[in-house]
Amino acid sequence: MFQNNTGDFAHLDLERQTRTGIPEVVWGLGKTPGQIAAILQRMYEKSGLALATRISPAVAQEIQAQLPDCTYDPVAEIVLLGTPVVNQPGLVGVITAGTADQKVAQEAVVTLQYLGFPSQTFTDVGVAGIHRLLQRWPEMQPCDVLIVVAGMEGALPSVVAGLSQVPVIGVPTSIGYGAQWQGLAPLLTMLNSCAPGVAVVNIDNGFGAAVLAGQMLRLAARWAGRC
Repeated sequence: MFQNNTGDFAHLDLERQTRTGIPEVVWGLGKTPGQIAAILQRMYEKSGLALATRISPAVAQEIQAQLPDCTYDPVAEIVLLGTPVVNQPGLVGVITAGTADQKVAQEAVVTLQYLGFPSQTFTDVGVAGIHRLLQRWPEMQPCDVLIVVAGMEGALPSVVAGLSQVPVIGVPTSIGYGAQWQGLAPLLTMLNSCAPGVAVVNIDNGFGAAVLAGQMLRLAARWAGRC
């Protein structure tokens, strides 16, 4: 029988994917590099794939010394062990208001890849230059779900939802000036959107947005199979 315990610091939920469709993912903050490496190794032994989020470059370097086969995305700050197979139905568009939002967007992109979903990115198309969004809008039409990442006042998800026929997931970021309150201002803007069909995840939560998009696409495929 496969043991879920990892020393005296972790008891892994290795049946989560069977139960929910989403595998367990390692939250990196607050764990030592040795703990993260041990958990990733145990998860990889079970399923051939493991992922850890919120990994700083210094911590990633120590993990890679213990797990030479793992890869590190310095923008998303994600460590991945194994090679994901992108074979799930649907296409997720990941839209950023500004270049500074790219870190959160890339967390969503890498998570989608880990879950097996294809994605396409559309960067720096915020409302300060709305023509940029409109110019690229035709390219976004094939997408089945749109993840919209925005800081400052967080208006972009409302604009996108007012144009789109597909679900929109708003991701507020902690990018902005003082009264932005580390993401609280865009979070409230997105929650109070007058455009219907906007779901909102927590501040800087690109991972959560990717999981929600994946669940939407998985459910749509299940229903399509019943028709």
